[in-house]
Amino acid sequence: MSHLSKETLESAKITVLPDHFYYIPNFISPEEEASILQKIPPNRWTQLTHRRLQPHPSPLTPTNVLLAAPLPPWLSTHPPLLPRFHHLALFDSTPHASPNHVLVNEYRPGEGIMPHEDGAAYAPVVATVSLGGATCLDIYEKVDGEGTETAKDGRVRGKYRILQEPRSLLITMGRAYVDLLHGIAPVEVDENLNADTVANWGLLGAPGDYEDGRSARETRVSLTYRDVLKVSQVMKGLFGRQK
Repeated sequence: MSHLSKETLESAKITVLPDHFYYIPNFISPEEEASILQKIPPNRWTQLTHRRLQPHPSPLTPTNVLLAAPLPPWLSTHPPLLPRFHHLALFDSTPHASPNHVLVNEYRPGEGIMPHEDGAAYAPVVATVSLGGATCLDIYEKVDGEGTETAKDGRVRGKYRILQEPRSLLITMGRAYVDLLHGIAPVEVDENLNADTVANWGLLGAPGDYEDGRSARETRVSLTYRDVLKVSQVMKGLFGRQK
């Protein structure tokens, strides 16, 4: 996708949401998607209650410091994901001008994640590539600076929804990062999908796939790219030979 540029980013803005959410369908090709999925190390997973994950090049320390090491090629240059981010100028304003950390999450049908924010360990720019299945990301307003709106039945209520297609890129910056929460409902089917309920409907690559208003969840892997603010040179190279 050598045609990517800052102008591409402006045309990808989700205009019905608070600043700044951007959505680019078909950010990677089906062949690139298959290559990445095949290269995920099978022995690096940490199993959580409702999903499993692996951080690259390593987990953050308890004080939110990243040990300096390069990202493995399958998450950076083969396919050329970092060059594409640079074409979009996504991380130009962050301390290291490039993402230095990727969290790989795997969600099976019926799995999700509670509403949360990414926190102060990172610069306020997040780029998430979706692989495998589609999902709806729920966006929530904070209440009095924390927490979420709650419906009368006690359930947390999402104010907006973003449909993330396979091979798409979702970008979160600024207010979208600082002032809002996001989560994924633990359902097996996303329903009531249409132009009125999905914030990025007009940007979808294949809206016809969801014209019946439903999307059955499949196993989805997300690659979440961020720039960790604090990086330590201690033990540099310890994780630098990953394949």
